[in-house]
Amino acid sequence: MFNSLSDRLTATFKNLRGKGRLTEADVDGTVREIRRALLDADVAVPVVREFTAAVKERALGADVSQALNPGQQVVKIVNEELVTILGGETRRITMAKYGPTVIMLAGLQGAGKTTLAGKLAKHFKSQGHTPLLVACDLQRPNAVKQLQINGERAGVPVYAPHPGVSSEFEEATGDPVVVARNGVSEARQKQFDIVIVDTAGRLGVDAELMKQARDIREAINPQEVFFVIDAMIGQDAVNTALAFQEGVDFTGVVLSKLDGDARGGAALSVASVTGKPVMFASTGENLDDFEVFHPDRMASRILDMGDILTLIEQAERSWDKGEAERMAQKFVDQEDFTLDDFLAQMQQIKKMGSLKKMLGMMPGAAISRQQLEQFDDRQMDRIEAMIRSMTPHERVAPKIINGSRRARIAKGSGVSVSELNQMLVRFGEAQKMMKKLAQGGGMPGMPGGRRPAKGTSNNKKKQKFGNPAKAAQAAQEAANRKTQAPTGAAFGQGIPKDFDPSSMNLPKGFDKFLGK
Repeated sequence: MFNSLSDRLTATFKNLRGKGRLTEADVDGTVREIRRALLDADVAVPVVREFTAAVKERALGADVSQALNPGQQVVKIVNEELVTILGGETRRITMAKYGPTVIMLAGLQGAGKTTLAGKLAKHFKSQGHTPLLVACDLQRPNAVKQLQINGERAGVPVYAPHPGVSSEFEEATGDPVVVARNGVSEARQKQFDIVIVDTAGRLGVDAELMKQARDIREAINPQEVFFVIDAMIGQDAVNTALAFQEGVDFTGVVLSKLDGDARGGAALSVASVTGKPVMFASTGENLDDFEVFHPDRMASRILDMGDILTLIEQAERSWDKGEAERMAQKFVDQEDFTLDDFLAQMQQIKKMGSLKKMLGMMPGAAISRQQLEQFDDRQMDRIEAMIRSMTPHERVAPKIINGSRRARIAKGSGVSVSELNQMLVRFGEAQKMMKKLAQGGGMPGMPGGRRPAKGTSNNKKKQKFGNPAKAAQAAQEAANRKTQAPTGAAFGQGIPKDFDPSSMNLPKGFDKFLGK
């Protein structure tokens, strides 16, 4: 979504590097380029004016003129101002003190409200809540059926006493206000703690449908009213948001289709113009393509600083702890890393979602934007097909895979022999790296790695301890280190919150290991 804006801003800041002092002309030129980048991204003009004025005022201040690195100080200012126009702090949902928490969805036709209802339901269910979906969109053909399907996929019940219409030629019957009121009563009676009410899509100028939305709100008195907006509509998002704010008075915004290729002006405009925070972001068609909106993390993504915290949270949600413990124990026992283990680790990564999206959250992703766009997530499916075409013995001992076996495996998995050979070479490199991790408790320079102890050599000089108690303590610490499971992102455990990927010092050619 923000690729074009991110590239423009990154290129602008490159001109500030290495300058020991910034003149007023430097600041004016930088602000001018920022203004152009934001306007090209379809950000609302009033928001652009306010943003660039704040950046220029702060950039000409004492904090920048007296800084040791004024270029980095300007980037810091832009980052802070981006966080401000995106809403400032992350806001959580207001929960009801008594009875169920009622959430009402409103927005234009085709904005993705019904899909979002299923995503919200699954999100709350994963947090231990018991949500209920209420089908109040009785106008759009098969809207009720779609909500029932989403509820089934999310494992959440749907209150739908009225089937709605099945084609555009049918006249809508039934009262959505009554359905909404009865749905909340149903949730209270059966002790559901969250109610998500899906309403009909409407146009901002449609006074009749806007009145219907107001009537539903007055009937159910929701704690939250989410305005669902398509993030691809650009500056027009401002007029639409203002119309809904006047007609329904929403409490928060949800951005849908944030995975699209539009320029992202809606996300940078709505919160600033309406004063209402962006609460969630929908990033795909699957029910798992959904995340809490963090203004500071989104600003970091736009400025190509990455979003490691969201990446870690996704890993913690999807990683199988049992599988992680099994792999950790294998490393403690120094067992060989097999193709079955390789397949299991790859499946864990697939649970986190699109690998392309995850790589895009890494700092500096704009540098390799072209390679990232060419990356094919289906490569992991092909690797899985190759491994599953092998016999159990071949997976444990891949060295026995000779020419005839390779031809059989390639034919069974639908790939060429050369592609199979490349996969086996990459696996061999991974196996060597894992063996080093197991033997040394981690690679030097990587999280959890240890450097060789000082004073050790091939002649194995005898160590002398003057104090027997210290010698016993050192021996015990050495034994504890041997039995300690390795840590790091490869096992989904022990990832520090302030982890900096640039400290990993990855070897050259590591992109070949990833199959790029």
